Amino acid sequence: MNLSAEQLRHFLASRRSVRRFRSPSVAPEVLRRILESAILAPSAHNRQPWRFVVVEEERTRRRLAEAMGGRFLEDLRRDGLAADEAERRVERSRERLLTAPALIVICLTMAEMDVYPDEQRRRAEHTMAVQSAALAAGHLLLAAHAEGLGSCWMCAPLFVPEILRAVLSLPEDWEPQGMIALGVPEIIPPDPGRRPPDEVTLWR
Repeated sequence: MNLSAEQLRHFLASRRSVRRFRSPSVAPEVLRRILESAILAPSAHNRQPWRFVVVEEERTRRRLAEAMGGRFLEDLRRDGLAADEAERRVERSRERLLTAPALIVICLTMAEMDVYPDEQRRRAEHTMAVQSAALAAGHLLLAAHAEGLGSCWMCAPLFVPEILRAVLSLPEDWEPQGMIALGVPEIIPPDPGRRPPDEVTLWR
């Protein structure tokens, strides 16, 4: 069934970043459908450099939460944040990882991307892979919403890629880019508001 333009806008506007979930796990067939939607995203040269890690085991989520939380706390202390506020922020971060029934880590690989002799084009090629992985993540968020699930995009893996590599035993060429918490929403937050197009657009 084709959506009208108005129906599509309503669907997009109804998606939220959900941070509190009910306990039931996400069915494997639902996760597979979501991933199948994610890989429909466009990519640079159609190389499809995205890679996904689905984390469901409570023990693994706890290891991630503890290791990432420990590093986060160190960073906040170095930033000079008050101890009690630092602890609160870290605890909120840990809770998101521990209460989400599933986490999907978004990675990229440069294995099949083009290789150039100069630094400028190498950087551009890597950025193209980053953009491709981000597009797949966007598809994934919308697919989860269509399945009636809540999700939340988190960029924390960018700060601690070595922790994710170690805890998840990632292949050497997989570069963590982000993490999506996924599950049945317990609370759907209100609309956070968006800047209107006229504030963020130049017409030439």
